[in-house]
Amino acid sequence: MLQPKRLKWRRPHRIYPTGYAWKGNQISFGEYGLQATSGARITARQIEAARIAMTRKIKRGGKIWIRIFPHQVITSKPLETRMGKGKGSPDHYVALVRPGTMMFEMSGVPVDLAKAAMRLAKYKLPCRTQFVVKQ
Repeated sequence: MLQPKRLKWRRPHRIYPTGYAWKGNQISFGEYGLQATSGARITARQIEAARIAMTRKIKRGGKIWIRIFPHQVITSKPLETRMGKGKGSPDHYVALVRPGTMMFEMSGVPVDLAKAAMRLAKYKLPCRTQFVVKQ
């Protein structure tokens, strides 16, 4: 699964995706893309599940680019722990996705196969998405 290689000692505050994505909202590498139309925090497991679903659908043909990375750490305290005693330890990592962010790109396959593969990936993600073709 995706996660940062190194982290400093601090555990950052939880932040939520607000506003529109002004960067990373165009197709840059492939011919087809999966663009978020709502904001969400996407876990590393969900990104990996979407990638596997797309790769299996196109039968390892073509090329897939993952345009999001889970930089944000989410902490949690153990169950049945009393209040206080500081912040919990890192539990998992999430990618903060704003509306308009291009999450996945694909090339080297026909448009109908790419659309079917992106549809399978969309079911794995917690945000609304749309299929985009490069102009």
